[in-house]
Amino acid sequence: MTLIVDSEARALVQHEWLRRVEAEYRSSVITQTLTLWMTQAAVSPDLIAEGLRIAQDEIDHASLSMEVFLAAGGTETPRLDRESLVFSRTSGTLEDDILHIGLDSFCLGETVAVPLFRALREGCTEPVALGALDRILKDEVRHRDFGWSLLAWMLETSPARRALVERSLPGAFRNIRASYAPAFSGNAAKLPEAAIRWGLMDASAYAESVQKAWERDWQPRFATLGIDAEAAWRATP
Repeated sequence: MTLIVDSEARALVQHEWLRRVEAEYRSSVITQTLTLWMTQAAVSPDLIAEGLRIAQDEIDHASLSMEVFLAAGGTETPRLDRESLVFSRTSGTLEDDILHIGLDSFCLGETVAVPLFRALREGCTEPVALGALDRILKDEVRHRDFGWSLLAWMLETSPARRALVERSLPGAFRNIRASYAPAFSGNAAKLPEAAIRWGLMDASAYAESVQKAWERDWQPRFATLGIDAEAAWRATP
């Protein structure tokens, strides 16, 4: 393990990896909610089983991220906004709520996570951080594919849901881009090299990951499902 001498880099690494711990816990809660609703809606059992496996993956990711945080000298504990982790039904049907979470969290969120974690891994040399990123990246590919399999199943059982997806896409793209607002602002400072070695990356790389997700996954995958995502993408600069 390499000690982080630079105090700025150390603070950045600790902050980011603790944030990742919290994000992984949140992802597990979202996935558990999704799989509960999928079970109530009698979705294909293989998809439910995969969703439950993903919920455990996210807990494993939180544990790995916490190991990196502690190795970087962190001493805090995760702080989660518990009120924000209560997910209520918002649509007219259970299936529509399943569709919305699957679209936002998996077809978009877990899909962009693949190029994102790949980019984070590229500059990482610290063994404990690299080990965590290796496991997370491997799992994110499966999480991404789960989301698209779920969406395909939802559309096969009710083709009319394509219209709902198309109506939801502008807001969904807007939300995913808002998550990367610092990257799109162009005003973020360059990271210290020591922070990059611990699995962080410059803000501009986040924007590049979003663009890669559009070109490699979102546009072609939506098109394969008979959904035109171009207008929604162009409407959310």
